[in-house]
Amino acid sequence: MSTFRKAFVYIRDSYVGLLEETDEGYRFQYDPDYLACGTSPVSLTLPLTDKPFVSTTLFPFFDGLIPEGWLLEVVSRNWKIERRDRFGLLLIACRDAIGNVTIREERL
Repeated sequence: MSTFRKAFVYIRDSYVGLLEETDEGYRFQYDPDYLACGTSPVSLTLPLTDKPFVSTTLFPFFDGLIPEGWLLEVVSRNWKIERRDRFGLLLIACRDAIGNVTIREERL
């Protein structure tokens, strides 16, 4: 399985796990150090486990972080990202998302 792009997922300032866009779809896996802390999952649909989550479409939780409506149009136009490129939109629009989940292109 080849990885095209990566997104590093944070809750507040804690690194949670890695979301990857692959040639087969998407993969999300929690970081072992985060699991050892016994903290909360990023979403109820992605419970804490050491096994990776795999999907042919972007996980609904992450897709739900992407803006909609006029704000999606602004993001798409300003950063020249196709509206169908959900992973690209996630990387750009969710760096400073509202709420406690943040998506980064690089691990901090």
